Amino acid sequence: MDSDISTLTLRALRRILRATEIGSRQLAATTGLTPSQLLVLQEIGGRDHATPSAVAQSLQFSQATITAIVDRLTLLDFVTRERGDRDKRQVILRATASGLEAVESAPDLLQTQFRTQFMSLPSWEQAMILAGLEKLSVVLGAENIDAAPLLDSGVIDR
Repeated sequence: MDSDISTLTLRALRRILRATEIGSRQLAATTGLTPSQLLVLQEIGGRDHATPSAVAQSLQFSQATITAIVDRLTLLDFVTRERGDRDKRQVILRATASGLEAVESAPDLLQTQFRTQFMSLPSWEQAMILAGLEKLSVVLGAENIDAAPLLDSGVIDR
């Protein structure tokens, strides 16, 4: 019985990992972006203009991660950087037309589906899932790994 439960748990984990991988591949095939790049681009595109610190705070990513992602988005001509009018030290980010087009053509992220479905659950069930996943991270020895709130495998600033 115990081995059946561990097998079923591993199978469920594998399905989650595969769904994340498939979603990332679909996004890359459609837009050439990673999930983290799309989230940053959506955050910038959803505003008239944004600062890197505002994007980092909103997405709960580090400032360094945002800088690396914006560097890549700038190379793809999806984002521009400008200096602030009043304070030249301030960097203003704006999505380009091609960046906004990429956001529009992007398939829904697995993360969006997760948030929608998760938020529809009763709070006790949300807490139960969180407790189980936190315990699983301890079982796997991953409790001290720094992780952004993003369904993607690997380094997020790639």
